[in-house]
Amino acid sequence: MISFALQSGSNGNCFYVETSDARLLFDAGISGKVAQQRLAQHQRDIRDVDALIISHNHTDHVSGAGVFHRKFNLPVYITPNAWKACQSVCGPIEDLNFFPPGSTLTFGATVVRTVCTPHDGKDSQAFIIEDKHKKLGIFTDLGHLFDGLEEAIEQLDGLYLESNYDPEMLAGGDYPAWLKKRIAGDRGHLSNQQAAQLVRDTNDRLQFLVLSHLSQNNNHPDLALATAKKILPDQQNISLASRNHAGKLHILK
Repeated sequence: MISFALQSGSNGNCFYVETSDARLLFDAGISGKVAQQRLAQHQRDIRDVDALIISHNHTDHVSGAGVFHRKFNLPVYITPNAWKACQSVCGPIEDLNFFPPGSTLTFGATVVRTVCTPHDGKDSQAFIIEDKHKKLGIFTDLGHLFDGLEEAIEQLDGLYLESNYDPEMLAGGDYPAWLKKRIAGDRGHLSNQQAAQLVRDTNDRLQFLVLSHLSQNNNHPDLALATAKKILPDQQNISLASRNHAGKLHILK
């Protein structure tokens, strides 16, 4: 299984996963032009993608979905409630495929398990992609350390995990009090410490960990990476998903 982040952050999210018989995009919070260019950097053609799967309705995950469909003919998979909440942003999509929250999607031999998260989007989902007994997780916008999250993480071979904010930077920043409360609350995001501790407590066999969805104002890449490496000294392959560039290819063996 091959994967990389085209981009991840509050300015837009999009992930590519290639299995033995499927090419999938998860989220479309970037423009169609940017997605096409960043896939091409890794010798992938966006028109070869089999499906676009949307995690929830927030614009940093769905703003480009309509363009991905209309320009590149990608079928879109989304929950009914998420679609109702973002339809006006996306515009018309003819090949629209609804799935119930927490359900399983299949693309040939590839299985995509959706995991409901308590983030404040409509029907917010994380994803476990399984192919040839290897499992990859895309876990952003988690809200808090909810029941079942540890069991989901412990089975993974590779993981894109939100590491959204540093508590001190958030507390000392210039965001209004209500927004600070939202970010750090039960329906917001995981901090650097929470993300690293989650992996430490659940999974010591990850082939790679990619810290994702970093905040621009309440985090710093060096800080997120240093925190993870301090808490996870034995995890050899820790990297960052960029807010502005395509990441490197990760191959599960």
